[in-house]
Amino acid sequence: MSTEEQKPTVLLDVLSKLGLKKYYPNNLSLQSILEVNKSSIHENAVLSVDEMPFHFLRKLFQINAGCRNCTPLLSSHEDDDYSFDEDLYTANDPSENTVHPLDLIVGLFLCADSFLQQEIALKMSLCQFSVPLLLPQTNSNQCTLMIWALREIVKEWCPHDMCQSRGFVEDNIVQAKIPLISFVRLKNCSSSKSQFLNQVLSRGQQNHNMFIHRDMEGGALIRTLSNGLVEVCWFLPCGRENLDIFPEPVAFANLRGHICESHTQFAFLYEVSNAIFVFLDKFEEEEHHILKALQDAKSKLYFVVHKERVTDDVKKTLQELDVPKSNVKVKNSRTNTAEFTKVICGAIKNSLCSIKSTMSIEDMVEKAVVLGLTVDENKTLDQKETAEKILRGVGVRSIPHFKKQQLPLQGEKWKRLSQLEKQECRMSNVGTGAVEHYKAQIQEEKIHIWKEQNKQTLSQGMHDFIKILSTSNTERRNVFLKWMKFKFNSHSRDKLTRLRNTFKEQCKTNDAKLIAEIGQALLDTSLGVEHYMREMGLHYEVSFHSDIAMAKISHLPKVAAEMLLGGYSLELLDGVASNIPEKWVTDVLMELHKMVGEKSRLLVLTVLGVQSTGKATLLNTMFGVQFPVSSGRCTRGAYMLFLKVGENTEKELGCDFILLIDTEGLKSPDLAQLEDSYEHDNQLATFVIGLSDVTIVNIAMENAKEMKDVLQIAVHAFLRMKQIGKKTICHFVHQNVAEVSAHTRTLTERKHLLDQLNQMTQIAAQMEKTPGIQAFTDVLDYDVENNNWNIPGLWYGTPPMAPVNTGYSEAVSEFKKYLLGTVHGKKQSKASNIPEFLQWMTSLWKSVKYENFIFSFRNTLVAHAYENLCKEFNQWEWEMRKEILSRQTAAELEVVNANNKNGLETWNTLVMLKKTELAEEIESQKRKMKDKLADYYRKKDIHVSLLEKYKTDFFNSIISLSNEIQNSVNSNLEGALERKIALEKALNIIQEYCGRIEDRVMQLLSDCKDTQLSDDQLREEFDKMWAAATAYVPALKKQDIPAAVLNQLRKNCSYRNVSEDLQHIKDLTSYGKTIFTSYMNHVDSIAEKFKNTLTGKLQIFANEVIATSTTFVVEQTKSNIDYHDSLSSDLLKVIDDLLFKHSKPDDFNIKFEIDIKLHICGFAAREFLLMHQRFLLNNDPQTQLEKYKPQYLSDFLDLYKQTDHCQRKANDFVHIKPAIEDYLNRVLGIDIVDFILTSSHSVEYSSRSSFQYNIQKELLLKYDFDAFVKYIRQYKMYVKDWIFEQILKKMQDNTLCDLKQKHLEVVVTKILNAIKESLKKLSDDNDNVPELVSIMRTYLSKDLVILEDTEKRTLFQIKSTCQSFTQCFVASLSKLKETLNEEFSYIEDVPETLNKLAIKPQDELFKKVFGCGHQCPFCKIPCEAGGKEHKMHHAAVHRPQGLGQYRNSINEVLTEDLCPNDVHGAAEFQHPDNPEVWVPYRDYSTIYPDWHIPPDPTMESSDYWKFVLVHYNERFAKEYLAKPAKVPEAWKKITREKALKGLKDSFNIR
Repeated sequence: MSTEEQKPTVLLDVLSKLGLKKYYPNNLSLQSILEVNKSSIHENAVLSVDEMPFHFLRKLFQINAGCRNCTPLLSSHEDDDYSFDEDLYTANDPSENTVHPLDLIVGLFLCADSFLQQEIALKMSLCQFSVPLLLPQTNSNQCTLMIWALREIVKEWCPHDMCQSRGFVEDNIVQAKIPLISFVRLKNCSSSKSQFLNQVLSRGQQNHNMFIHRDMEGGALIRTLSNGLVEVCWFLPCGRENLDIFPEPVAFANLRGHICESHTQFAFLYEVSNAIFVFLDKFEEEEHHILKALQDAKSKLYFVVHKERVTDDVKKTLQELDVPKSNVKVKNSRTNTAEFTKVICGAIKNSLCSIKSTMSIEDMVEKAVVLGLTVDENKTLDQKETAEKILRGVGVRSIPHFKKQQLPLQGEKWKRLSQLEKQECRMSNVGTGAVEHYKAQIQEEKIHIWKEQNKQTLSQGMHDFIKILSTSNTERRNVFLKWMKFKFNSHSRDKLTRLRNTFKEQCKTNDAKLIAEIGQALLDTSLGVEHYMREMGLHYEVSFHSDIAMAKISHLPKVAAEMLLGGYSLELLDGVASNIPEKWVTDVLMELHKMVGEKSRLLVLTVLGVQSTGKATLLNTMFGVQFPVSSGRCTRGAYMLFLKVGENTEKELGCDFILLIDTEGLKSPDLAQLEDSYEHDNQLATFVIGLSDVTIVNIAMENAKEMKDVLQIAVHAFLRMKQIGKKTICHFVHQNVAEVSAHTRTLTERKHLLDQLNQMTQIAAQMEKTPGIQAFTDVLDYDVENNNWNIPGLWYGTPPMAPVNTGYSEAVSEFKKYLLGTVHGKKQSKASNIPEFLQWMTSLWKSVKYENFIFSFRNTLVAHAYENLCKEFNQWEWEMRKEILSRQTAAELEVVNANNKNGLETWNTLVMLKKTELAEEIESQKRKMKDKLADYYRKKDIHVSLLEKYKTDFFNSIISLSNEIQNSVNSNLEGALERKIALEKALNIIQEYCGRIEDRVMQLLSDCKDTQLSDDQLREEFDKMWAAATAYVPALKKQDIPAAVLNQLRKNCSYRNVSEDLQHIKDLTSYGKTIFTSYMNHVDSIAEKFKNTLTGKLQIFANEVIATSTTFVVEQTKSNIDYHDSLSSDLLKVIDDLLFKHSKPDDFNIKFEIDIKLHICGFAAREFLLMHQRFLLNNDPQTQLEKYKPQYLSDFLDLYKQTDHCQRKANDFVHIKPAIEDYLNRVLGIDIVDFILTSSHSVEYSSRSSFQYNIQKELLLKYDFDAFVKYIRQYKMYVKDWIFEQILKKMQDNTLCDLKQKHLEVVVTKILNAIKESLKKLSDDNDNVPELVSIMRTYLSKDLVILEDTEKRTLFQIKSTCQSFTQCFVASLSKLKETLNEEFSYIEDVPETLNKLAIKPQDELFKKVFGCGHQCPFCKIPCEAGGKEHKMHHAAVHRPQGLGQYRNSINEVLTEDLCPNDVHGAAEFQHPDNPEVWVPYRDYSTIYPDWHIPPDPTMESSDYWKFVLVHYNERFAKEYLAKPAKVPEAWKKITREKALKGLKDSFNIR
């Protein structure tokens, strides 16, 4: 087999050995290298040859100069088993276990696609390695000129003629015209030309191996793929004569292998080189012919030989070639390498002096084609032509003019839109005009601009750009984008360099205006692919409202998403306009979300720092990426780039992608003169920190002042995130700290940094009005040791020829390993997916546009997280209430069923015992609820970290709830005791007289037993006996109820020094008979007098207090109990809560308080008197005894006749219908609440926000003005009535019947079980029915109220056996059950039933949804915050203040302003305590510190109340005795459908 035939086999063998065969040819992509996996995080030593390629690439992409040292480690037995007895010549060749580094590089270039080739070449150049110029195609005799692969390389240098001006040249290395010096060798050569090259290029700097040579690791191995490879590198001057070898840039080419085996490459180098240095020991005949055939050889060729090896043949050949002696450099044994290097350098300098022309690498194409070489770039010429076509005109017109024509959408109108959005948020120019009219004007201008933007047609260049991007051929698209980038960069470089030089000159003049103009010109002259991508995004944004236009471009988000997945970055924030095309960014990322099968969990990472401190380099080194930087362009804003996380790492990192955000540098000198520079930096920092899970603050130690400013900005941003619940992980990276002992030595500096951070935190906390935060550690989990990283400088020496510092890469790699290794454990919540990220981004950006960030932040994710927590909390609250209510009911029953013989002291002891037991249970439930809340906050999958600031509020609400329940329990148990005491007197009288009657019955029976009397005669005798026995039954004592109520009122007001006024009152019942009217003398404050005259505020307040108090009295008097003083004291407590909990001291005076209490107590006294009279009537002993007469008569007749009265007695005992109804009334309340909370309408009561949404939705659909008025003016009453109506609706259609029947079944089962258990308790020979029933009553004492007296009376003189009584009882119980079921099925009075229930479902649901009851001080919207002990009240959406009766004090016109607008605008309101003082709305929190009024989440969110005001404007004005509001015209266009949509948006209803 010939050598030519062997080549493909050799190639495939080497590639197979390297594990690259499957990628050949050109199938290895950049994306596969950038994937974040275990190998890229945890660096391991190379153990086998097939690990070498990816180890090399990973290290290379980390800019690690040690990447070429990747030979596999020898296994221990290979080292240990070696013996000197072994034949040294037959020992295993180490080359079998490794590959020459150059073969590895060639193999990678052969397998890499064209884009990865560019990245490899770029990274190698950054590492100061030589890069392939001619790549041998080992499977053929051809070579490829690698112009395309080298296109990415851009270099900077300072020629010596620019030293004085301190200027520099920046150029693409392919386009730069630089002299080329080539180094080749002949077949017989003992010297290493690569080593000589390295010595030449390293003079003045530390020695660096740009070219691989024989004495490097793996360099002595036999090359199999890389012979014929031509490498190139460049010497670039830094402008310092003592460091620079040459005053101008010089390129050096190095041919691998000798010229005979690479004749074509040598011929090419001879054509393009300015000089060629040939290394040799002697000439072969073929080499002699090759050299002799060269034209003009004496001017280009330099020969390098060893003196000891110079033979006559060598001399003869040199003479034949007519080479001047000055072109032959002879090294003798006395000359060391350093000295000989000077000789070579001198020869190179001489050759440079005689150069007449140079060519760029681009210019070499023609020569390469003539020689039969392939050019990698030739495949891309179509895309190059398209890019040039798009850029046609850039050179003719100025870039700003070109952008105006070609990219019109991102011009002044786009910037104006951004300004308008900020003005809309900040109300900065509202002046003294009406806020809503100002907002309407802004809206009109925005709509006008969007229409103007929509009229813009696509330029031809933009049309071509979109057309190419839309192609399905991804490679074609990518090549086109590369050409666009190269062309743009080329155009921008020259213009920006000139501008920067001008900028530098003007800075010396201190002309601020001119400097600002040049700074703006720097921005305007910037032009890149990102501008075309921005235009495409804006074109999509503008076309969103046009169906026809959208149809044409609806595919663009998918195109951009494919680009993101392909490794391109996308502009997130347009830094020029300071705006985000939200629709575009959202749709692009949602397309990406779909493309990855909705597996899009993100770990967001960003770097912040001063400009030019190595931020992008840090990111690029960490992840091997390349953001659109350099090229001299001043890029503003933020770019995002997605990195796929490997399957083997997804679980470890807890995400599917790492999202890198690269930002412009803060404190940019180019932008410092622009008036919005500092604000821009603040916005940018807050935005990117808010988006990020990890923030890296990059600190260059030499920029102390700028560093302090950046830290101040960052601390502000971190504090803002802390306030809204976003916990960012933060690391500080200190650049250019190189010493081995740096970490120990910089301890003082790190502590000093912490002191600075603490100081800045305190300042920021004051500015953000969070004085409780005193230290940086209050804001973040910051550790001085683990959150500070020292990174040495990137370069060893002075660029551009300084080698890279391997320590930089290693330190960055260690930082990356720690960061990614710990981030999953440190994160407070699970990673957000793309939809959640977008929700957060939208809300965050909206908040950033407000000047007061904390004040304005409102986020959908936060809202959903808060709503979910409220739902959970409400559920826990009901579970706790339900458990305690059940136990409380049982305790009350136990008190009621307590033995009457035990007396008051025993009952008091029992009540105290029950209070203690229930207190312990409440404490237990409180602990459980706290545990649930703590567990909830430990979850990571529900964004709970966003709710950190509400944590204390909810814990406090648990304590408040426990106290409230405890007070209610105590009150109810005391009420049960009072009811028992009240009944005791009547029961004692009845018990006494029942005993007398029973004795008389037995005496009468004895008297009549020997006579034969008819039934009528027996009844007559019985009546006589009954009349005599009940002749003197005492009545219950009447109480003076009005006097008792008045006495409680005097006690209540004793501390108010008004007892004398109350002493004169004789008849309390005369008060409260007419409508209560508030007067001027009810208020002392002049401001309040004025306000009440205008709005009737105090009258409305009085009406609400009276209505609520009246409801309380009516509810209390519905029960069948006697009056007791706790009823009056409870009523007065309710009144005090209403008067003082939601009012200020100046709202009314003591006279108002006394008048309204007299009014309410007068009504209460009359109602309590009626209740007392009803109690006396129902419990009158004489009346009660008359009810028992038929039973005693039946007993007498049966005993006289000796009839079997078993069934009758059983029937009498089964007449426990009242007890069963009482049972149902006790259990039905809880059951009805549970039924509603688990029904289809349960969402209405799941949280206060849900309740508000549903109640307002129904109001809108009902279209009832009176309902709106009641909701606004009597909110509490409206809510109670609404809940009651909803319960009534739910209880229709047999629902209540079903619930009753269910519980009837339960109670009957309990009774039957009690009978069975009671029978078991009796001994076999015991047939005592009363004892049986007594045991049964004990069993039922926790469920039914069966008085012992009733039991004895019913079983008086029973003669039956237990067995027969039980059978009769069961039969009677069955009939009773049928009767009750039949009664339940009848249509019943549901309201009456609900009002009879011991636990009223309407009250429990009201407690669940009503909340704290506070209303906005301006528009009177109710608070929707969860729990009751929240620090801040808030509502989802506010309404026009005119609906809360606010009006213009001069013209009486209802105000149409909205609170969220006013508090961010320039408007003012009258101080509530001093009408002469006007307070800016933005300072409202100084007057109302417990209210938080965020901005409306959208312009449409307040459409609901705008619609209501417009629709009922005239009627509200009439109702409020004012003039109609002057609403903006835009409001009149809001339909009911839009209003409902606005309501949904406000409450995040999807």
